Amino acid sequence: MMTVLGIVIFFVGILLSVAWHELGHFTTARWFGIKVPEFMVGFGRTIWSRKRGETEFGLKAIPLGGYIRMIGMIPPAPGSGSTLGRTRRTGPFQGLMDDARRQSAMDVRPEDADRQFYLRAPWKRVVVMFAGPFMNLVLAVVLFAIVLMGFGVPTYTTTVSAVSECVVPATATTTECPPGAPLTPAAAAGFRAGDQIIAFNGRPYEQDDWRALQEAIRASSGTVTVTVERDGRRLDLTPTLITTQLRDLDDNEKIVDASFLGLSPLNEVQRKDLPAVAGEIGEIISRTGQAIVALPARVPALFGAVFLGEERDMDGPIGVVGVSRIGGEILAQDIPVGQEIAFFLQLLAAVNISLFLFNLLPIPPLDGGQIFPALWEAVKKRIARLRGRPDPGPVDVAKLLPVAYVVALVFIAWSGLLLVADVINPVRLFQ
Repeated sequence: MMTVLGIVIFFVGILLSVAWHELGHFTTARWFGIKVPEFMVGFGRTIWSRKRGETEFGLKAIPLGGYIRMIGMIPPAPGSGSTLGRTRRTGPFQGLMDDARRQSAMDVRPEDADRQFYLRAPWKRVVVMFAGPFMNLVLAVVLFAIVLMGFGVPTYTTTVSAVSECVVPATATTTECPPGAPLTPAAAAGFRAGDQIIAFNGRPYEQDDWRALQEAIRASSGTVTVTVERDGRRLDLTPTLITTQLRDLDDNEKIVDASFLGLSPLNEVQRKDLPAVAGEIGEIISRTGQAIVALPARVPALFGAVFLGEERDMDGPIGVVGVSRIGGEILAQDIPVGQEIAFFLQLLAAVNISLFLFNLLPIPPLDGGQIFPALWEAVKKRIARLRGRPDPGPVDVAKLLPVAYVVALVFIAWSGLLLVADVINPVRLFQ
């Protein structure tokens, strides 16, 4: 029951994120005098709507996104003032473009002729189209700030929680000490649970610098000096590191040979400051951008997970159903309510980062597919002005419609594959 409730709550959070995205487009469009007849969350058949002023707000049956409809998104054909009354040309693409121009022109009433999207200056169109993704970024920053500064996050610290008794390779199937196993360097040097490591080989470390300390230990060799604080006193311990098999810090499936000390860090919930929030946002944007670029390379693994029974990649792409399911898993865990809320907000923030970056891709029908033509139009106008030539007019975005249809088909196929994978072979964070 709690899992189902978590799925529903998180799914509603995604829909609100979509509506928040569209609100960015809607608000800036109205600022610049562009008429917006529709504001919809979802696609397909309308299941609820209400008209406020000149805009119809509503929900549609397929909750895989949303849109606002602005009049005049497609300009008239070059050399003509209107698309109404033109003969439809033949050909696979020409007819498609003509139909789109005609449909766009039919939305424009005579009294709204000066309120069309394409008539606005390029920079205004860029602002309108960028406002949607930017709203997702703003929401992600706010959510991460609430989690990091308000709830805090589990953080490995330089305080020792346990000292390993003996050296056991990472490939071993048990953590028990086999007969004759040597003591760990930490145990031999006299480390104790509760020791706070202050410095390693003379270099100081803050309490939340466990990862940097790990890297320093693995990169060192021989006898080292570790300064610890114990019962209010500082001590210098001198363990002699050994080389053994360890799991890679970035890839848990990979085994490497590295220097070993034999300590386990204390995991504490710590609140972060504002610079830490900025650093976390930057790191997540970087990782998410890399994941989006790597999406085509992950198709074979996703196909295998759906049709060949292969194990689902924990770091692979997840759809709306999958991420909502993870939200349900979080709520079903026997953990404090504050941690559940923090997990929820972090996951929703990560979704908004994905929406921010994905929508900026310069391909139609994404927001970047309108931003790029507007920027190109601004460049053309600038060049024409410098050369003393007449205004070249708006960029003919109708020529990008074939690309938009292909991208839409690919997106539908990709979404379908993700949906099946999330249902029959979901990613599970908690086993």
